Amino acid sequence: MSTQFQGVIPPVITPRHADGRVDTASLKNVTKHLLDGGVSGLFVLGSSGEVPYMTNEERELVVSTIADANAGAVPLIVGANEQTTNRVIEEARKVVDLGADAIVVTSMYYAIGNAQETETHFRSIHAAVDKPIFAYDVPVRTHFKLPTDLLVRLGRDGVIAGVKDSSGDDVSFRQLLLAAKDIPDFDIFTGHEIVVDGALLAGAQGVVPGLGNVDPAGYRRLFDATQAGDWTAATAEQDRLADLFDIVYTPNGRVSGGAAGLGAFKTALQIMGIIESNTMSSPMLSLNAEEASAIRTILERNGLV
Repeated sequence: MSTQFQGVIPPVITPRHADGRVDTASLKNVTKHLLDGGVSGLFVLGSSGEVPYMTNEERELVVSTIADANAGAVPLIVGANEQTTNRVIEEARKVVDLGADAIVVTSMYYAIGNAQETETHFRSIHAAVDKPIFAYDVPVRTHFKLPTDLLVRLGRDGVIAGVKDSSGDDVSFRQLLLAAKDIPDFDIFTGHEIVVDGALLAGAQGVVPGLGNVDPAGYRRLFDATQAGDWTAATAEQDRLADLFDIVYTPNGRVSGGAAGLGAFKTALQIMGIIESNTMSSPMLSLNAEEASAIRTILERNGLV
């Protein structure tokens, strides 16, 4: 566990004012909240940051704002989120100039590729960008599951520094951990909020939890307990975080799945006084007062308000 990228690295949300503008003051508050909670790094321009909805100017504003608030305290891992190889390279160079310590890259999307083209995609980005690259396995968004043998091969060749797994495929995740355990300095992160204890027990180096925006200290306690071998404490903390995760179910079908989860995180942070508004990126709907009341109840029973 001596590598630069390990532990708790939340995917930072993007607060917006009620009129839809990026709220930089609230974004700085979120960054401080995460750092105070003991996070090991910050994942910027990820799915939880609503990156597909951002303009280029908004992306640059978010990265520069977080970099300024972070002031070098922890590594910044920034998504270079674009459809195809040349566009990713262009985006990656931009975020590196803004302060990224590593970049996160998905397979191509919209473009219809295969495993061979995906391998070329990652190798081309590695050749063009002088920063560590993490492969982001998120087939719900890319419609392509990154093959385990490809990830292992890219890891052994030094093309990627690790994997952020949001595939929801626990079998392939365990197979990846087993296949990659002898690769030096290769970090594998789970994106699951509620099975982090199991992922760390299996050998993962850390977690990238959207719910970590709300309770970074809880995830830090969980991670520290696992590193100390105190699995009783780790299980108790994970059980509490699983209860806290119920905030994402409060909309009960009224809004889209994306708006439900991210809207719940934003609403919780608004209730906690960390951000000004729970406004979502258009066209997503924001959570309403009834849903906020239900979220407050869950926050109260978990000691967060």
